[in-house]
Amino acid sequence: MSSSFQSNKNIFSLTEDLLVRVYEKLAFESDRKSFRLVCSEFRRIDSLTRKHLRVLRVEFLPSLLQKHPQLQSLDLSSCPRIDDGVVSLLLTRVGPGSNSVSWASWTQGLRRLVLSRATGLRFSGLEMLARACPSLESVDVSYCCGFGDREAAALSCAVGLKELKMDKCLQLSDVGLAKIAVRCLKLEKLSLKWCMEITDLAVDLLCKKCVDLKFLDISYLKVTNESLNSIASLLKLEVLCLMACPLIDDAGLQYIERGCPSLKAIDVSRCEGVGSSGLIAVVRGHHNLVELNAGYCLTELSSTLLHWIKNLKQLEMIRIEGARISESGFQVISTNSKSLLEIGLSKCVGVTNMGIMRLISGCINLRVLNLTCCHSVTDAAISAIADSCRKLVCLKLESCNMITEKGLCQLGSFCSLLEEIDLTDCCGVNDKGLEYLSRCSELSCLKLGLCTNISDKGLFYIGSNCTKILELDLYRCTGIGDDGLDAISRGCKKLTKLNLSYCNEVSDRGLGYISNLEELFDLEMRRLDKVTGVGLEAIAAGCKRLADLDLKHCVKVGDSGFWALAYYSRNLRQINLSHCAISDMALCMMMGNLTRLQEAKLVHMTNVTVEGFELALRACCVRIKKVKLLAPLRFLLSSEILETLHARGCIIRWD
Repeated sequence: MSSSFQSNKNIFSLTEDLLVRVYEKLAFESDRKSFRLVCSEFRRIDSLTRKHLRVLRVEFLPSLLQKHPQLQSLDLSSCPRIDDGVVSLLLTRVGPGSNSVSWASWTQGLRRLVLSRATGLRFSGLEMLARACPSLESVDVSYCCGFGDREAAALSCAVGLKELKMDKCLQLSDVGLAKIAVRCLKLEKLSLKWCMEITDLAVDLLCKKCVDLKFLDISYLKVTNESLNSIASLLKLEVLCLMACPLIDDAGLQYIERGCPSLKAIDVSRCEGVGSSGLIAVVRGHHNLVELNAGYCLTELSSTLLHWIKNLKQLEMIRIEGARISESGFQVISTNSKSLLEIGLSKCVGVTNMGIMRLISGCINLRVLNLTCCHSVTDAAISAIADSCRKLVCLKLESCNMITEKGLCQLGSFCSLLEEIDLTDCCGVNDKGLEYLSRCSELSCLKLGLCTNISDKGLFYIGSNCTKILELDLYRCTGIGDDGLDAISRGCKKLTKLNLSYCNEVSDRGLGYISNLEELFDLEMRRLDKVTGVGLEAIAAGCKRLADLDLKHCVKVGDSGFWALAYYSRNLRQINLSHCAISDMALCMMMGNLTRLQEAKLVHMTNVTVEGFELALRACCVRIKKVKLLAPLRFLLSSEILETLHARGCIIRWD
């Protein structure tokens, strides 16, 4: 007793400086949480030291910001209810003993602000934020359906911005981007993915004003070669993403050949108009290229293109998914084998064991290899990969159904650094193979969907040895049951994502084991015919961090399970209740109580009446962002609720 007291006394005698240094050594949020729960002094150190904050519930935001005045990064992407009024309340404060109003202290050092999916935030709130945060350098407003030109103009008040992400801001046009370009002259990184109203005109102005751009993503935009002509003038551009731009072609890439002298990475995947000649132009003009993504835009890897790729001595990543490649082509790519860190060959035609052996014979530094749907690959190729690529961390082998336990034995023996492996639909994988694979103790992601030859015995090996697993996919693994989940819950305590869909042998007992996974964030459990409300109650009570839940076709789950979700699962963001036997009352309670819910799929729920849907939607209309309903409800629900949902930016998908 006295030694314990003396130990505690020594801890509490540490100076503030030493406690701060201890706190900064804590890498995981769970460890930091334990630290601040020790005592009030440790909690104070946490408040003074914390630089990054991700808020899960908007009602706690004012007190959290008051506790953490030294924030540099604030993530509000999980707060769908934030709007201009909330922002005004958070930003202003009244000085003690006076009526003067000034900006809150937490804004002064803020450098990064994440507002993605904040559908209620408009131009006045954004302008207040931009003016209140003088050090702001990075903003993310992706998927804000109400973000348009007025909002862009407001955000342009943050003249010190260096990084801006506006993916899928569908109302943004050339006018709004022009405001950004004219005022935010320090921009270095800009993402405009899916901003469909942006044209060549705005891209041209952007390139003339923001000359320091190093990263530009205009994927999916309907810009033409004229935009590439403008982009070619950017002397500092290092990364250019053009994924699925339907109107650019080889002629446009010739502009890039003569410009962008600092270019290191280019992505032209799924660009229908791009072929070998365009890629040859890019490679010919940029011998220092580090990353080349040409997935699904080439029918064949030509000998001329291979000749130029051979000259890329610093190439670290190449993706040529969907192309036909000869065995001699593998030999050419292997010329740069020592520098290659990632190779993508998903759905390539002509991939054979011999080709793989030639490719990776010298790839001693390879980290990522994607062989998805390369059906001719066998254990011989896997053995060669394991022998040559000892530093491999990610291997994707989906639908490589000729792989057996022999190949997995080699991976387990030589690839000790392996963190992710995808064996989806590899029917040759069995329990013995999982025993070999479990030697890879660094595994964090294991995908075994459609592997029907594995059982609880195989999961026992994984649970016993792979304690670092964060993601486990057991989709349609019909041979696994409750005992296997017991092994996983005992060994894989850090699991955050689990797919049990169509695992028909899993019952309430299995879900009881899963409820011990306190870090579980995403759970898919479609059509678990043996699961009732008892199992769902256990999940709701135990997995408090659960954010995504798929219960489609769980027909035996009754209202007791849904009541438990409404009471315990306050962090749920997405839920699929399609084909569930939920009642009006339980649905209304869930949609009203789950204050973080952003997306719900509510089709074929035969026990729910039109009045039940109406009341449920009214209960969540201020925060829901996406909802899936049966098409006939379009004519049965009141126009008032439909107009309210639309006004709040909610997207309704009619099935």
